[in-house]
Amino acid sequence: MSEAQNPITILVDADACPVKDEVYRVAERFKAQVRIVSNSPFRIPDHPRIKRIVVDDGFDAADDWIAENADPLSVVITADILLAERCLKAGAAVLAHNGKPFDAASIGSAIATRAIMEDLRAGMDGIGGGPPPFSKADRSRFLQELDRVLVKLGQG
Repeated sequence: MSEAQNPITILVDADACPVKDEVYRVAERFKAQVRIVSNSPFRIPDHPRIKRIVVDDGFDAADDWIAENADPLSVVITADILLAERCLKAGAAVLAHNGKPFDAASIGSAIATRAIMEDLRAGMDGIGGGPPPFSKADRSRFLQELDRVLVKLGQG
């Protein structure tokens, strides 16, 4: 498939993304465009389909750029549930770094869980965990899910 026939773009919320290298590899197979969006520069491969987007350091500036550029031919990679919701509303496919897809059916409960956890953390005076450590299984699940989403988008 030529690039003109495949305008799929992967938008990466890059500041805390542990799967950038995996995104580059899968995007190359599918000839997808990649935009690495962050508040500070990241080293990216020297490739014409991979571009670094450095936004100002304003609150949610990277999220705003991603949400404004998301569309039905985008795959957004983020762990940010509120950004995921915005991108879903724009018609994009959205994946967390661990391969978990966000979709219309799951986003409401994810937002509710986020709010509950935020309240619990606030009541614990800063004591608390965080997400579990990123694992090889998470990386593998991410690769499988990204591949599945890109195949689906390529058939559309």
